[in-house]
Amino acid sequence: MHMIQGAGIDPIHFGLVVTLNLALGQQTPPVTSVLITACAVARANIWEVSKINIYFIAVLFAVLMLCTYVPSVPMYLVDVIYRS
Repeated sequence: MHMIQGAGIDPIHFGLVVTLNLALGQQTPPVTSVLITACAVARANIWEVSKINIYFIAVLFAVLMLCTYVPSVPMYLVDVIYRS
C-alpha cells in the first residue's frame, strides 16, 4: 500500500484498475478460466462462445481504458459518498 501511495496513486483507484484487469484476463487466452468453466457448465462449444465473447471483451477493454486514464469517472461515487 505504501508503494502505491508513494507513487501518488489513490489506493481505491488502483484496486478498481487491478480488478478490471483481472476480469479482462479471465476472459482472454491463455487463461480463460471463466470462459472454460462457463462452457463446461452450459455444455457449449468454446469456439462458438468465443465469437460472441469478443464483444464483451471489447466493452470490458473500453471500460478499463476509461477507468485507467480518466480516474474521475470511477472515483465519482467514492468522492460523493465517502469523501464528502
